[in-house]
Amino acid sequence: MPLRSNKLPRDVVHHPMFARFYARFSVAADLRGGVAAHRAELLSGLSGRVIEIGAGNGLNFAHYPATVSEVVAVEPERTLRRLAASAAMRAEVPVDVVPGAAEALPVKSEAFDAAVVSLVLCTVRDVPRALGEIRRVLRPGGELRFFEHGVARGRAMAATQKALDRTVWPLLCGGCHTARDALAAIEAAGFEIDEYRRLKVPEKGVTLPTSTCVLGTARRPPVVD
Repeated sequence: MPLRSNKLPRDVVHHPMFARFYARFSVAADLRGGVAAHRAELLSGLSGRVIEIGAGNGLNFAHYPATVSEVVAVEPERTLRRLAASAAMRAEVPVDVVPGAAEALPVKSEAFDAAVVSLVLCTVRDVPRALGEIRRVLRPGGELRFFEHGVARGRAMAATQKALDRTVWPLLCGGCHTARDALAAIEAAGFEIDEYRRLKVPEKGVTLPTSTCVLGTARRPPVVD
């Protein structure tokens, strides 16, 4: 597929130590924290051409249904991108793993039926710009599937998240911010929210700064004549 010109460097994100940690942690979270079931729910019913932004180590790939004709998986971090490429070889649908940043997706406008963001908006440097890019590459009426962690609803945890975001958390966790409001950002970017639900991950046990999550579907508004 012809690529769009991209002014950002190919490896605009480079966190090799965190990438290695995340690769191990994410697999454990899928197996023991119930995240795999959320991934399956996130991707259920998708069809056509899909772009996944921030594919990480490719744990979503196994959950794409056969009705998906192609996945273009954009991952800026080279260590995770190599792992994603390996996961793509085992996927049951065609997956093309490419370098690129969410703020400047290297693909043509209105080229996809659906877009997927999964635990990635927390690390994006410019969330409005990234969501604007996602809207650009979706066809009118196309779906945005999202599974993101964000700001807690309780005052105490929300205050803790904000303090962590101002200090050590982004440094230790590959640029992650715990107190972002993904749902509000998606709405502000001009998407129409179809449905969503809030959940705690993991469902049982200690509440973490990243435990408050939202999973749902939004759409790029159709063109009105």
